[in-house]
Amino acid sequence: MQGLLPYFINGISSGGQYALIAIGYTLVYGILRLINFAHGDVFMVAGLIMVYASASLPMIIALPLVLICTVALGFLIERAAYKPLRQAPRMSLMISAIGVSYLIQNLAFYLTGGLPQPVTNPIPWISDMIKVFGADTKRVTLLTPVLTVALIFVLVWLTKKTKIGLAMRAASKDFETAQLMGIKINSVISFTFVVGSFLAAVGAMLYFTNYPNVGITSGAMPGLKAFVAAVFGGIGSIPGAVVGAFLIGLSEEIIKGIGYSTFSDAFTFALLIVVLCVRPTGLFGEKATDKV
Repeated sequence: MQGLLPYFINGISSGGQYALIAIGYTLVYGILRLINFAHGDVFMVAGLIMVYASASLPMIIALPLVLICTVALGFLIERAAYKPLRQAPRMSLMISAIGVSYLIQNLAFYLTGGLPQPVTNPIPWISDMIKVFGADTKRVTLLTPVLTVALIFVLVWLTKKTKIGLAMRAASKDFETAQLMGIKINSVISFTFVVGSFLAAVGAMLYFTNYPNVGITSGAMPGLKAFVAAVFGGIGSIPGAVVGAFLIGLSEEIIKGIGYSTFSDAFTFALLIVVLCVRPTGLFGEKATDKV
């Protein structure tokens, strides 16, 4: 058990990072019924901005700049690539999302020359090594789940207790009726992208503190696993995305701990297939009802 402890700690940390990304997927799907395939690339861009900003600016300026630029990117993606297709078939939105993903990757390739950018100036304090029950780990590993849970509580409060949160819930229940009731759908959707991008930026700062560099494909696997977590928990459900993310993070790290690291990713997707065969809507998903 002592030998598995570092993997258990890393699993909780990874789960928290996946949860921050997965919430972005599930929020957008809840309102637009759209899988935002560019979300993993937004996560990657946040990592690149962190690398460049922290190398040339004081950390107290660099970190807010990462959040602001990532939020602005998410807002721009929604307004430029998704808003003009609001009345288009859903397939058109999906193709647009894939196109945005490749556009971001190619722009990142152009700016970086395709070379991974080293994280030369990690965030101080959280990148320090500490001992937990005799196991060496970075402080960010313990901070991640705590910060994730805190942000989730803020998000739940936002959706339950504020007008914009009420509008988001109304739009997720019935998009067309919410429009007829006078809800400014465009503002609600933009706000949803802003929240998702903000959480992805926080996840990127925590995630890349544990990694030596950021490449143009660095957002692909975390983004894919976060999407799997959202589907696993029930796409459109915030609690489902969080629970799914932590289960996946723990599963893949424990698989590594027992000596089968080659199969850690495969196990994640195999587990998803099993869950969807038993419960197609995911763990917390609601059964779809046909409107008459």
